[in-house]
Amino acid sequence: QHKLGRGSRDKVQQFMAITGASEKVALQALKASDWHLEGSFDYFYSQPQISVTNSRHLEDLYSRYKERDADMIMVEGTSQLCNDLLVDPQDVVMLVISWHMKAATMCEFTRQEFIDGLQSIGVDSIEKLREKLPSLRAEIKDDNKFREIYNFAFAWAREKGQKSLPLETAIGMWRLLFAERHWPLIDHWCQFLQVRHNKAISRDTWSQLLEFVKTIDPQLSNYDEEGAWPYLIDEFVEYLTENGCVQRNK
Repeated sequence: QHKLGRGSRDKVQQFMAITGASEKVALQALKASDWHLEGSFDYFYSQPQISVTNSRHLEDLYSRYKERDADMIMVEGTSQLCNDLLVDPQDVVMLVISWHMKAATMCEFTRQEFIDGLQSIGVDSIEKLREKLPSLRAEIKDDNKFREIYNFAFAWAREKGQKSLPLETAIGMWRLLFAERHWPLIDHWCQFLQVRHNKAISRDTWSQLLEFVKTIDPQLSNYDEEGAWPYLIDEFVEYLTENGCVQRNK
């Protein structure tokens, strides 16, 4: 925390009162204008990305969903949020929103995750967030964002304190993630895991599967058995070949 003199502190307070911006944004604008209050307003209003959200609105929204007796949004608040957004809690857009919030755990948001996340999306009301849903959902179609969301999903869906992901949870997440990406082997993969593996999924398997999906064509014509794929993926390829799911030309 910066040690500010009283005059500077007063300016920060005034700036926040007038613009509804956060302290961080107030400091940024005042520093950029050498602590001239008038200049800081010009700076603030000329920066479209930082004047989008009003911190008081964000606090009110947070209070609406947080637990009565804890400083945290839990399952109940999350399901209320889904109702207000008119989305199913299983909708992939909730995963995208949680990724923006950098949420540590599924169906939970700390005050900071919730408020910072909405600021980064650039909304401070349910109506604005609802308007953003189509573009948030479309982020799954962007390859780079998909990779980030995919990697984020592993830790997010884990039980607290666990290193791996229970098989049923992993399968649910894969179906959710690949529904938009149309990986033709998704059903075979989930079936294979239930029949042959039936164990929790490690982070290594989780990350390697995305590489497999991105690089190997669904007919496996470019699959190299000598490649450095994890054991489980090699087994999956064998399973596909044995069961006649793909025709591989030896």
